Order: sequence, then structure tokens, then C-alpha cells
Amino acid sequence: MPSWFASLLNPLLQILSTLGVPEESGPIVALILLYLFVTLLIISLLFLIWRVSRRGRAEAVRQPEPKQDGTAAVSAEDESPVTPVPVVQPVAVGSLHSGLRKTAASLIGRLEGVFGGRHTLRSEQLEELEEILITADFGMATTQTLVAALEKRFAGTDAESSAIYQVLQEEICLLLQAANPPSVTQLVTPEVIMVVGVNGVGKTTTIGKLASRFVREGQKVLLAAGDTFRAAAAEQLSVWAERSGAGIVRHDDGGDPAAVAFDAVQAAVARKVDLLIVDTAGRLHTKTNLMEELKKVQRVLDRAVPGAPHRTLLVVDATTGQNALVQARLFNEAVGVDGIVLTKLDGTARGGIAVAIAAELKIPVCFVGVGEGVEDLRPFNAEVFAEALFSADEAA
Repeated sequence: MPSWFASLLNPLLQILSTLGVPEESGPIVALILLYLFVTLLIISLLFLIWRVSRRGRAEAVRQPEPKQDGTAAVSAEDESPVTPVPVVQPVAVGSLHSGLRKTAASLIGRLEGVFGGRHTLRSEQLEELEEILITADFGMATTQTLVAALEKRFAGTDAESSAIYQVLQEEICLLLQAANPPSVTQLVTPEVIMVVGVNGVGKTTTIGKLASRFVREGQKVLLAAGDTFRAAAAEQLSVWAERSGAGIVRHDDGGDPAAVAFDAVQAAVARKVDLLIVDTAGRLHTKTNLMEELKKVQRVLDRAVPGAPHRTLLVVDATTGQNALVQARLFNEAVGVDGIVLTKLDGTARGGIAVAIAAELKIPVCFVGVGEGVEDLRPFNAEVFAEALFSADEAA
């Protein structure tokens, strides 16, 4: 046995003997304890190395803290201008028709079974219409409004199915238009948009697509990675920022979202950007403490730029049906929602949820997602949407 090892082992054997460990078992117990000690030491060193390297990577992308005078410190790299891209031409109407193909096919197919040909409108048909609209996620209140309008127009008279569909289309359009979408005219610089929504609805992807659209329209855009809780959320938003040509402000994972929002606003003012889009943590709409965190972010934004956020957009998944309406109601009560972004509309036959939200909550639908591409996030148009719901060509 090497002398250095014996000098290390002997004191340990004496301690074990004092503790009552039998002399014949002492060497074995001592070796086990030494092995465990060395193993823990190696693990601790590896963990320390990992923490140091991780902190170094985070500092490489973290934005500078605000200066004492309240303005954000901006590096030379941050001050580099965003190259504007020519304004995108208006999209074809057919894209929304295509996105609503499943809803239109289901709606028209079932309506034809009830109103095909020329009929005198009867109560049995109205009951069947109620069932069709409710299962398409128009909601009970909206369905009753539509059925009442149809009954008022055609009760006791003969009507072609095309005339019935036309009235339904007109009434749906009126309900959507009554939500009064906010003006897109930018009155302040920077304009601040806060985007909220639960996990899984495509919120971060939607922000990336919005950034791409606004950059192409010639605006200078900055993103705030306020979702500090979901793993890799900031990295995902960073990819979108690079892809779209927008800037980004982010902190370490697990940081304070309100601090990210504050630094982002300061940076937006310093860089003279046109638009700041603030991402927030995807949170359960039933968790009061998490909703309170959103209110805190709002207060911080308002203190930094009075009146901010100027718009709060809620992202909801069209495939979740009536749960999207519940989310819209609760988020609206908690933080106030100015507009809806309805994603995954192409993946459901229940597109009536857009009408339910607009009619029942008077919250306008601003954008709809009808595909995976950047160009598939479309500005919402009530007339085109209502027409697409009853487009027999697309439904075929």
C-alpha cells in the first residue's frame, strides 16, 4: 500500500474504530467511504463546470441592463438597423377558402341534408340547424341569434337552400363586423403589442410570423422573450427574430418576465423601433397567480411607456373548440384582450368558434392561421370568412 494512501486511510480507520466499526470490517468500510467521497467530488466539479459554461452562453446573448438614467444600454451590434423588405402584396382570397375547407365541407354537407331543394321552413329544420351550428362551435348564444334571424326571414314561406345560405352568410358577417376590429394605424412609437395565450396554441410561432409580416411592411421590429419559464422558448423566438430580421431582448431562463419587458421597452425607445412585440409565458387560464403575473407585465410596460401595451392579442387554437371561447373570456377579464389570433384553422371542421368569440365577447379576430408557412398567417376579413364558410367549390 503506498505511504500516501496509508496516511489517508489510517485516520479514517481510527475514526471508524471509535464509532464502533469492527476492526476486520474497517478497511472495507473506509474504502467505500473514500470511493463515495471521490465520486461526489467529481460530480460536484462537473456540475460546477456545466454551470459556468451555461452562464457564459447566457451572457453572450443577454441584453445589457438599463443605465441609471433609465435608458437601455445598447451595444453596437444592437444598434445595427434592420433592413426593411418591400411591402407584401395582398394575399389571395382563395387561401382563406382553402383553410376553411374542412369547416365548409362539414357545414354545407349537413345543411344540404336539411335544406336541399326548395322547402317551407319548419320548426324541425330549425332544430336540426341548431344542432349543426352548435357542433360546428358557433356556440349556443350565436346559434340562437342565427336561427332567430333565419326564422324571421323565412318562417312559413318557401325558400331555396341557396337563399337560406345567403342569409346565414350575411348574418354571420354582421356578427363578425359588430366586434369592431381596432384600427391598425400606429399612433405612438414604439407601439407595444403584448401576446398572451396558453401553452400549445402556437403563440411563439405566431409572434415570429407577425414579426416577419411587419418587417416586410417596412417597420423596425423588436421582440421581447418574456416566456422565461418554458424550456427553449427564448431560443425559439431568437430563431424567428433572426429569420424575420427583427431584434430581440432576452434574459436567462427562469428570469422575471416583467424585467424582460422593462428592458425591452427601454431598448425599443433607445433603438427607435416602430413596433415591440412582447411574448409572455404560456399559462393555464385557470391559474390565478399566473394571470397576476401578466398583470404585472402590463403595469411595467405602462410605467415605461404610458398607455402600453397598446394592443393585447390572445392566441387561441381553433381545434380546441369551445375551450377557446372559455380562454378568451377569462383572459379578457384578467388583462383585457383587444384582438384574437386564431391558429390551426385549417386543421378543424369547427371554424364557427371565430364567430362565437366575436359575437359573444365582442372581441375581433385580427389574424387567422391557415397553414404552417410564414405567409399562412392572414389578416382576418369578415366578409371573406363568411363567404368561405358557404363556399361549395372549396367544400367539394
